[in-house]
Amino acid sequence: MTTSQKHRDFVAEPMGEKPVGSLAGIGDVLSKRLEERGFDKAYVVLGQFLVLRKDEDLFREWLKDTCGANAKQSRDCFGCLREWCDAFL
Repeated sequence: MTTSQKHRDFVAEPMGEKPVGSLAGIGDVLSKRLEERGFDKAYVVLGQFLVLRKDEDLFREWLKDTCGANAKQSRDCFGCLREWCDAFL
């Protein structure tokens, strides 16, 4: 699987206070929708990812329901968070 520069940048370092839009697959529109629902930082989305036990189907369905992410966007975001967890947790 090839990854975007955004993905590589995200997983290269600790998350800190990165905005939700720094996640791979999350652009301006989805970022705004997530922020409106209280998911303003990447670590808040990570929390949901962990609550869903890193389950790809559950997380991708949640992302679709929460902000309208399409299949590619949800797959990119899931992959980004999974790789970040593998590196830092």
